[in-house]
Amino acid sequence: MNWPLFALAVAAFGIGTTEFVIMGLLPDVARDLAVSAPAAGMLVSGYALGVAAGAPILAIVTAKWPRKQALVGLMTLFILGNVLCAVAPSYNFLMVARVVTAFCHAAFFGIGSVVAAELVAPAKRAQAVALMFTGLTVANILGVPLGTAFGHAAGWRSTFGVVTVIGVVAAIMLCAMLPKKIPMQGGNIFQEFRSIIDTRVQLSLLTSTLASISMFSVITYIAYILLDVTGFSAKEESWVLLLFGAGITVGGLIGGKLADWKLMPVMCAVFLSIAVVLGLFSFTSHYKWPTLATMFAWGAVAFAVVPGAQIRVLDTARGAPNLASTLNQGAFNLGNATGAWVGGLPLTDLPLIGSVFALLGLATVAFSASLDKRARATA
Repeated sequence: MNWPLFALAVAAFGIGTTEFVIMGLLPDVARDLAVSAPAAGMLVSGYALGVAAGAPILAIVTAKWPRKQALVGLMTLFILGNVLCAVAPSYNFLMVARVVTAFCHAAFFGIGSVVAAELVAPAKRAQAVALMFTGLTVANILGVPLGTAFGHAAGWRSTFGVVTVIGVVAAIMLCAMLPKKIPMQGGNIFQEFRSIIDTRVQLSLLTSTLASISMFSVITYIAYILLDVTGFSAKEESWVLLLFGAGITVGGLIGGKLADWKLMPVMCAVFLSIAVVLGLFSFTSHYKWPTLATMFAWGAVAFAVVPGAQIRVLDTARGAPNLASTLNQGAFNLGNATGAWVGGLPLTDLPLIGSVFALLGLATVAFSASLDKRARATA
């Protein structure tokens, strides 16, 4: 057992739960706070925009902090944000609380990814990142469905109370299990910002954004699809989300191993698979059993892209790994916010919209791979 990676995974579990559980609780939140479904959906966008805005700010604030101190401090901010969510008296207060919680997200996963990659041999970096992100996938297997069911039964505020406890446990584990001295890159943060202007770095960030738009244009409103289109009950919805989370876990672990093998071809194949599966979901979403199979497959391919996308950013921004890794989390969540906004538009077929964005991601990866070949040819 790699205990530092385990501690990072537990923290990722808490962050993933608070990020995604709101989707299964949107009808409850909307009803309790007397807002419309699109307004409730903006709580997803608000969180995502908080991650995107917090990425450069927290990158600057934590640039000179020891890595262990930075990660524990970010978890403290996470705990505070979830306490505020649990006691939110109004929609606007809840939105602010979500943004506060989101501020820790990008910096934690950004710094945590670099730390995870430093804890293993170079040939296993993507697998180490995937193991840390396993906490995020387990959040979708256990945290989201159980949090959704608990929120339906005891009120959505109780879910955020439980997540607060998880945050406290994670902070204690980080204090106890992370090495006291973790290598960190020197240099000036503003010089790092200049180093990420490279075209391939920007394309890598765009790839992450498109992957998230593809996923979140559909998953943000998955409760409405499962309840109103497929015909599942509220209790059955939790089990469907559990199956989706299982797919995410399988996809994340397999995606990490494949990314360590052949990064760019694997990313192209994954984006094509996402496009195909979402295209199928446009039809299978009208039937219960086909929906179950499609949800598992979608979870697997949707999250298989994450470890590779994170390593791609680290590879193309070798002069600024901490900053680039943090900004990549901002890019993912900019896609989350955009996807939630796209999903709230009066569009008739969200799975097909998600499929189109996956094809755009495929085109971006293919173009970036062509730039790699051109660079090697001129070297």
